[in-house]
Amino acid sequence: RVLYRRRNAIERMFCRLKDYRSIATRYDKLATNFASSVYLAAAISFWL
Repeated sequence: RVLYRRRNAIERMFCRLKDYRSIATRYDKLATNFASSVYLAAAISFWL
């Protein structure tokens, strides 16, 4: 049961990240730009 809750939380976070189109389609050519946009979106999703 605890494992399911953790898995569900992670899956929901990835669904929230996919809401950001630039992350889902990866328009950034540099890996650092892509990683920074993922970190920013994750922080915003976690905060909201």
